[in-house]
Amino acid sequence: MHVKDLFDLKGKTALVTGGGRGLGEQIAEGLAEAGANIIVCSRKKEACEQTALRLENECGVETLALGCDVTNPEDIDRVIEEATAKFGAIDILVNNSGATWGAPTLEMPLEAFQKVMNVNVTGTFLMSQKVGEHMVKQNSGKIINIASVAGLGGADPRFMETVGYNASKGAVITFTKDLAVKWGMHNIQVNALAPGFFPTKMSKGVLEHGGDFILDRTPLGRFGSEEDLKGAALFLACRASDYVTGDVLVVDGGMHASC
Repeated sequence: MHVKDLFDLKGKTALVTGGGRGLGEQIAEGLAEAGANIIVCSRKKEACEQTALRLENECGVETLALGCDVTNPEDIDRVIEEATAKFGAIDILVNNSGATWGAPTLEMPLEAFQKVMNVNVTGTFLMSQKVGEHMVKQNSGKIINIASVAGLGGADPRFMETVGYNASKGAVITFTKDLAVKWGMHNIQVNALAPGFFPTKMSKGVLEHGGDFILDRTPLGRFGSEEDLKGAALFLACRASDYVTGDVLVVDGGMHASC
């Protein structure tokens, strides 16, 4: 097989949660540019509709935009039903929906901690479980969980007081590894992306407060751009990574290596 064919997603269908904006939109765009049909879903259905329409027009792929709360099993069932009715299969799942909350650990409200864990961990589990039923039956699939460099270890409180978010992303990393072991027998590759700091709505507060601190510790000397996750996500979504599972691909400009 030619190397270009290893990165071709024509005929494949990708479901990206939280795909209407931010990093999810960037990933959805990259997969669409490689030829995949795209389903984007989130609680913000209007943002998903705008992204879906843009990808159809710019990439010539088929799309579907749906509202979905990833912590609600009924919403997930409906998304999968509509997606499979239109496309027949879901070949790629990107668990990108996420939440955060900033507060010193001693002041973190229990409700906030539980909300972050519910979206980032329970939502990733539920979506993987439901889509996984179809992937097991078709004996193939790619699952990409969006973790974070914040899940690799402790974060200096001078720039990041988000204990719930950090704990949740550590859980996503371990979940990724365990699911990869469980589902390897079904030819399902499960990997994670751990982005560093990208300017998005979610990261705005952290970057405003600790942006200089972060840049000082980033060897490449810049934040992530609108292009920096596309290639990494495509690699984990296509045949080029068929022998890669249970791994965490860090995309952070080298910050994790400098700490």
